[in-house]
Amino acid sequence: MTDNTAVPDWEKRFRAPRVGLPDWAEDAPDRSLFVSNATGTYELYAWDRATGSQRQATDRPNGTTDGTLSPDGEWIWWFSDTDGDEFGTWVRQPFGGGPDEPATPGLEPSYPAGLAIGRDGTSVVGRSTDEDGSTIHVVRPDAAEPVVIYRHRESAGVGDLSHDGTLIAIEHTEHGDAMHSALRVVTLDGATVAELDDSRGGTVELGLEVLGFAPVAGDTRLLVGHQRRGRWEPMVWDVATRAEQDLAIELPGDVSAEWYPDGSALLIAHSFAARSELWRYDLAARELVRVQTPPGTVSGATARPDGTVEYQWSSAAEPSAVRSTAGGGVLDPPPATAGGTPTFRPPGSVPVEDVWVEGPGGRIHALAQRPAGHGDGPFPTIFEVHGGPTWHDSDAFAATPAAWLDHGFAVVRVNYRGSTGYGREWTDALKHRVGLIELEDIAAVREWAVASGLADPARLVLSGGSWGGYLALLGLGTQPEAWAVGLAAVPVADYVTAYHDEMEALKSLDRTLFGGTPEEVPDRFEASSPLTYVDAVKAPVHIAAGVNDPRCPIRQIENYVERLAARGAVHQVYRYDAGHGSLVVEERIKQVRMELEFVRKHLPR
Repeated sequence: MTDNTAVPDWEKRFRAPRVGLPDWAEDAPDRSLFVSNATGTYELYAWDRATGSQRQATDRPNGTTDGTLSPDGEWIWWFSDTDGDEFGTWVRQPFGGGPDEPATPGLEPSYPAGLAIGRDGTSVVGRSTDEDGSTIHVVRPDAAEPVVIYRHRESAGVGDLSHDGTLIAIEHTEHGDAMHSALRVVTLDGATVAELDDSRGGTVELGLEVLGFAPVAGDTRLLVGHQRRGRWEPMVWDVATRAEQDLAIELPGDVSAEWYPDGSALLIAHSFAARSELWRYDLAARELVRVQTPPGTVSGATARPDGTVEYQWSSAAEPSAVRSTAGGGVLDPPPATAGGTPTFRPPGSVPVEDVWVEGPGGRIHALAQRPAGHGDGPFPTIFEVHGGPTWHDSDAFAATPAAWLDHGFAVVRVNYRGSTGYGREWTDALKHRVGLIELEDIAAVREWAVASGLADPARLVLSGGSWGGYLALLGLGTQPEAWAVGLAAVPVADYVTAYHDEMEALKSLDRTLFGGTPEEVPDRFEASSPLTYVDAVKAPVHIAAGVNDPRCPIRQIENYVERLAARGAVHQVYRYDAGHGSLVVEERIKQVRMELEFVRKHLPR
């Protein structure tokens, strides 16, 4: 057990025990499943609300977070891959404990592409492999072999299974646009019942997403997300009659939804300008009522059978907690095991300031934080670039930015073009000039940070992970005078090699972003690849890479590192035995510590 009195605050934020929002079984709501780091590694836990008992369900060296419950609550399903490579099979174990067993016998390992479990034990399993593309299989408890009901080279996945287990909703991109899915509803033998395609065969950039079938027996309503008014919002589509119920929810940001358990109302999640809030929408009255939550970010929410709402909330200044509209907290972390996470609440951090900057593609929203107790600035400043790219930074608690603030750095996070939460046009804007568009927005915010007196122009750090790591390397090469140090975790470094080595679903996304393959549009891939500009990099650069990463594979990173080494550029590479990030607390701390030490060593004083 770590001596908490000797642990600095920045490490406490990583080590503090935490829990995710509990998932509960539809027909046995007292049975729940949640994720916690209580052992020092993120794993799945079973929670019986009736008795209060908790049980660790998984225990693997590199952690487990992908799991769900069967509708009757009798089984815990979890995805078993190898050391974070995301390639594996579904297994299951009894809720009360017992040995794991194959949940989908007859299916070979693959990348997961959705899962739905029926009340009669039938499961619908989405898979993706380099050889077969996307396939969807029906696995019946009384059948000898799984049955393939869907197959296509482009990306597709299981959206949901109807309450009575007769209809399957599929999201697919057969039209070739991986950013804008179409929907198909089929029977268990694969026969088409209904189709909905706002992209009109890939000619219009409008997408759809499955939000879930109505949780009522015999109900053929499907909750669907659409972009018809320039942002994500829900509608109800009756797949039997083809009738569409436009909800016309007049909120300014992206809107998602899920059903209340009786099917009479929707729990609305509204995301706008880096904050989020909850509402209840009564379908009969067409009335929207606010569900009270504090200002900040709701990262997940679910409506319980009694009508209460449980939600996970945090802000940049306050750590995450699972709360209920009934009042108080919902779930405390499990007791720490020997050698695991010590029991304490993580220290808070610094609130964010909203920044709006005029950029080449419109107003850019950024979040800025000033280190407490370090004077008025200008400060050494780290630009923490989010991944995705279809994601956004929000007013939510995050341990890594808080660590930099503790060490006297200002932190700036930019919701560049490509980010979600600012409308469809903003998200879709990064096509063809991939990476370069995002860096234009980051440059505009960098100019504001310097001009405002927040940032010291001689001590700017460009940092990010995944897509953010890609932008960090690309920025160091295309803007070499702007950055003093660079940090890139699990990045795309050589885009052509990355395309050929990455998982199949990401190949589809890249073809959409670039307008083709590296062979079809070589100039676009060259213009957007960090490897093209590696010889222009002046700043010392630290790179962290997962050796089992299927998203940003190791070979393309090695190609980039070899070019740095060939000209004697200052760099440091850390390779770790996991995939696209680590679920082990001490590994996360180790990586942040390495980045802090690298920056302190190389940043001008």
